[in-house]
Amino acid sequence: MRYLLLICVEESLELSPEDEAIMARDTEAWVAEMDGRGIRQDGHRVRPVADATTVRVRDRDLLLTDGPFAEAKEHLAGYDVIECADLDEAIEVASKHPVARFGMIEVRPFWEM
Repeated sequence: MRYLLLICVEESLELSPEDEAIMARDTEAWVAEMDGRGIRQDGHRVRPVADATTVRVRDRDLLLTDGPFAEAKEHLAGYDVIECADLDEAIEVASKHPVARFGMIEVRPFWEM
């Protein structure tokens, strides 16, 4: 089953250069492990929330909002698409992601058509 991992952190989070290096190393190791297991299908970081544009159409009117539509403490920082046997394996994979130590990983199954 395919799952989307939404990688979320507090927007105000600032890592020291040392912590940034550790996070980069640990993320590369996580990607290598998941790629090696044939689990990770895709994934990327996304630009900061300040670079977001929310698009809505109401009564045929295009409404644009700079930034996210919803106010939230934690914001999307990236995503990964994984293929796992079941939710238990998806949770195990998400729990190993380095961001889980200080942010959150939301695990969502895809609707399979």
